[in-house]
Amino acid sequence: MLRGFTTISYFAEDLEAAKAWYTELLGIEPYFEVPGGYVEFRVGDYQHELGIVQSGWAPHDTTAAPGGAIMNWHVDEIDAAIERLLAMGATAYEPKTERGPGFVTAAFLDPFGNVLGVMYNRHYLDVLAAKGA
Repeated sequence: MLRGFTTISYFAEDLEAAKAWYTELLGIEPYFEVPGGYVEFRVGDYQHELGIVQSGWAPHDTTAAPGGAIMNWHVDEIDAAIERLLAMGATAYEPKTERGPGFVTAAFLDPFGNVLGVMYNRHYLDVLAAKGA
């Protein structure tokens, strides 16, 4: 039934500031934009979609405390990712946690109030290796 991750949407009151922050974090420009409302990046080995939505378009109150699921992005160096996120103004949300051999997570609030999870995941690397990537 679930075929794979397609798009994750984050919300930001200041869309231009969020666009600039994620452009710096990712090292790429968005590939798609709706002026004043939405920007989208293609990210990672499978070109997953990260959309930043003007918070006025949100179907819920984006000023409430963060909640819901944490979507973790694979990173090759968890400590370097943590250091960079903190240096860029992200706030610790969930501390670095060993989930088992080869599985380490941490989560942050970006400057716009979205939960951004990072994870070193050995299975992710196994899938890439099996695909010859």
